Amino acid sequence: MRSVTPALPACCHALRHDWLLPLPLPAVRLASCNFTPERLQDDDPVHLGLTLPDALQTAAAKRRCEYLAGRVCAAAALQQLGGGWQYPPRGSDRAPRWPHGYSGSLTHSHGWAVAVVAHGHHWRSLGVDAERQIAPERAARLARQILVEEEIAHFNRQDPGAAAEYLTLCFSLKESLFKALYPLVGRHFTFSAAAVHLHAAPGQASLELRESLHRDWPRGRSLAGQFARRGEHRLSLIAIAAD
Repeated sequence: MRSVTPALPACCHALRHDWLLPLPLPAVRLASCNFTPERLQDDDPVHLGLTLPDALQTAAAKRRCEYLAGRVCAAAALQQLGGGWQYPPRGSDRAPRWPHGYSGSLTHSHGWAVAVVAHGHHWRSLGVDAERQIAPERAARLARQILVEEEIAHFNRQDPGAAAEYLTLCFSLKESLFKALYPLVGRHFTFSAAAVHLHAAPGQASLELRESLHRDWPRGRSLAGQFARRGEHRLSLIAIAAD
């Protein structure tokens, strides 16, 4: 664990710590950066003190840079909370393993990485996801894979551009939901496990469980979510408060 921020490689652009979502959350920190895989050097992880998982040692530069940028953001957010500059390792399920006393989540999409971290006594689990806007033609193909029936009905009432925006948002929120709940329920679940309800307040939504995932997470339970547009990306967050 480092006490100071290391010099970032050329593939990682400047770190940012501004809160990108509409509702600030106490004791949660966010770090983000853009990254350019074409500028990755083979020894960049070594200079950062970061060990790549075996599965990534010979992977394409894009995958290695995604991992590196995501961990850099995670370390930066941990450092903001007093946890020092440390990289959460990848577990056997490929999910990051956060230091004792912290919860967090990270995401990367098309040259952009984001991590959120919190003290565990404030927030039990976090899920963050970034998605690039899905094109209308692809959205039409994906709708039945991602949306439940009431969401399909809303999707079909929109013009193609608005429908694609809605599908991208639902996809991102459901990915954030999975990241937040997977550590708590201990199993995988699909997009059909929840329905997205958009609120009148900008950037706010709720997700209603459509199946029981655990005795603590039964069918019908609702979780709050928030989202924002950042250029070509849609960013979403699910935060589960500690008991």
